[in-house]
Amino acid sequence: MPTYYFDIRDGVPVRDKSGLELVSDGAAIVHSKSLAGRMREERPKGHPALQIVVIDESGREVHREPIYPSPA
Repeated sequence: MPTYYFDIRDGVPVRDKSGLELVSDGAAIVHSKSLAGRMREERPKGHPALQIVVIDESGREVHREPIYPSPA
């Protein structure tokens, strides 16, 4: 299974050094949405640009998940 990394960024990245083995890009995206939801629960307010960036083991960016999405 490929390894995915979940970096946290708001201009300066905080690198995920351990990663997580998941079956697909889709599973990694679902995981990033779950992480963002947990972060919102723990800290309801935060920097509006804060996001989780999913990187695959080859270094390719798979997805960006905003932690504090703009109201629709």
